[in-house]
Amino acid sequence: MSAVVAAAVLAPAVLFPSSASAAAPQPGGVSGPDTASGSAPDTAAGEAPKDTAGGTAKDAGADDQEKKDRAEVQRILDDPASGPKARELAQKALAGDAADLRHFLTAELEGARQTDNRVLIARIEDGGGPAVRKAADKALRGTYQDILDFLSSGQYVARAEDQDRAEVGRILADPDSGPGVRAAAAKALKGTAADVRTFLAVDLAKQRGDDNRVKVSQIMASGGRAVREAASKALDGGDAAILTFLAKGWPAARAEDDRVAILVVLANKENGRHVVEGAQKALSGTPADLRTFLETELPRLRASDNRIKVSQLVETGGPAVRKAALAALEGDDDAVTAFLTDGWAKARTEDEAAAKNTTGTGGATAGQGADRQGQGAQQGGVQPAGLTGTTTGGTVGTRSTGTDAGTGHTGTGSLAATGTDGIGWEAGGAAAALAAGAALVALSRRRTTED
Repeated sequence: MSAVVAAAVLAPAVLFPSSASAAAPQPGGVSGPDTASGSAPDTAAGEAPKDTAGGTAKDAGADDQEKKDRAEVQRILDDPASGPKARELAQKALAGDAADLRHFLTAELEGARQTDNRVLIARIEDGGGPAVRKAADKALRGTYQDILDFLSSGQYVARAEDQDRAEVGRILADPDSGPGVRAAAAKALKGTAADVRTFLAVDLAKQRGDDNRVKVSQIMASGGRAVREAASKALDGGDAAILTFLAKGWPAARAEDDRVAILVVLANKENGRHVVEGAQKALSGTPADLRTFLETELPRLRASDNRIKVSQLVETGGPAVRKAALAALEGDDDAVTAFLTDGWAKARTEDEAAAKNTTGTGGATAGQGADRQGQGAQQGGVQPAGLTGTTTGGTVGTRSTGTDAGTGHTGTGSLAATGTDGIGWEAGGAAAALAAGAALVALSRRRTTED
């Protein structure tokens, strides 16, 4: 029995020597041999223990990711295209840790960009034209992809349409645009963007060419000889010849015709002093001076000369003529012209009738009338402008004054610078001279008889 118990006690030590050895403590700081599978690797003194799951490698990878994230956030912050919301969140993330950076990049950035893009489109809409506003509103009501499409291309297409429509509007407002261009432009504006572009690229040139030909035809119909010849030559050519005529040929030809027209004015001997002086000044000036004289100054100068003529008639006419002349001078230029063309003749007729009624049958009254007429003739008064013409120096010829008491004849004249013939001032002067001569002969005979 004792032997059995001893054997039982000694058996484990004999049968499991390795387990006992492994359970024994090792000396501190010394690595023993790895005698069992799956045991931990040896670690040198002072060396950080290694994580069996790769702890050191994991920490190094996290550091690299944080550096990359921080660099990316900084790039977004430096990008001038980044909106205010993205910048705000990026700045906040940079002030945080790795988790804040990663959260910004993966969760906040996209939402911030969408917000910024919507704000950007709203600003574009406020400052854009009709087409831009319409396209922007449509994008804001659509998906985020519509937002991106508008910002990348849609806004530029809309801006081009607005520019085209603005150009068509400018063409419509141009007073030089012809009827064909205006009609085509108005039609294009009612159409699509493609219609507007087609008008500018294709239709405009054709319509302008047609309008220019019509304009040249109108110029030819109303122009002088030089203008008609140049216009006819241009119409025989192409669009380039038409444009050259309108830009250069027409002004030159019109200046030539204007010069001829002013020479015709000067050839009219019934012009007043102001008209003559103005015409001579214009002939020594530029083509613009010629045109200004004919279109603006000539009517004004004629009106001035006509008033001078009426003023002279106030001094020389009979009672009815003086009354009508004064009334005309108180009116406008049309009143003066009406007096010279019609009122003067009527008033003169009244004076002639009054002279016949007041003239007696005796020779004494006739002699007295002759004396007055002769005295008027000897005074050498100035004749109204335009009645007998002017000299090259611009002076006015002599006039006869008063009413012939013997014959009932009064002096007459014509409208200044209108081309109307004289109405007998020379005849009146001759009659006055004859009457004066007769009075002198009668006086001589009376003195002879008395002697």
